[in-house]
Amino acid sequence: MFDGSPWRLLPWTGPDGQPCYLHTDNPESRLSMLADDVEEQMLAAAELLLDEVTAESRVLRLALRDVVRIAVSRGDRLAEYEE
Repeated sequence: MFDGSPWRLLPWTGPDGQPCYLHTDNPESRLSMLADDVEEQMLAAAELLLDEVTAESRVLRLALRDVVRIAVSRGDRLAEYEE
């Protein structure tokens, strides 16, 4: 039924809170491009939030910084893989 294309975890959940996945070999499909845009917006929001976290929230700041770093790194690796 499906070829060897990977399943992509989408950046939103279904109405019941369950993860949503996309299976396609077309990174330029409408849903793939929408997911790319939403991920970019989420990363931008996280980076803005990171700037707003106060010194008292040091643990939250460190955790959020690491999550943003990992997400950006993962996106960079995926872009290299697709080329």
